[in-house]
Amino acid sequence: MSTDGAASLKVLVVCLGNICRSPMGEAVLKDVASKRGIDIEVDSCGTAGYHVGEEPDERTVATCHKHNVPISSLARQVKTSDFTYFTHILASDESNLRDLQRIKPLNATAEVRLWGSYLDEKPIPDPYYGGIGGFEKVFQQCTTLSNTFLDQVTKST
Repeated sequence: MSTDGAASLKVLVVCLGNICRSPMGEAVLKDVASKRGIDIEVDSCGTAGYHVGEEPDERTVATCHKHNVPISSLARQVKTSDFTYFTHILASDESNLRDLQRIKPLNATAEVRLWGSYLDEKPIPDPYYGGIGGFEKVFQQCTTLSNTFLDQVTKST
């Protein structure tokens, strides 16, 4: 996309605590984009600060490793500057989307949407309180959503 070395597509994937869905979404989106040759910058965060500074849930890491997707992130909470730095902010579910809309500053330039709005309007369910099967389902959903998102945002370039 960009030829000056800086990604013109900057995406922030958001869930509640930034240890399950959003770090997995970040890793999967980076991996899918890399395999497709798309220049992109991806980060993730949570709307809440419950796990700031922590690594992703071990089940998130295990699921990514099972699929040979590199994952490396530390949990952080969304900040107002994210709304002008990133081009797209992808919420994992409606609750996080509402929280993002509530804190979105007036000068926001990022497109803030439910990630599922690029496909089927379905939220990404929080797998935290379930078993490893829930993490596998989230991985598959993130893979599908990554491809659909990239198809839509890169078709004009």
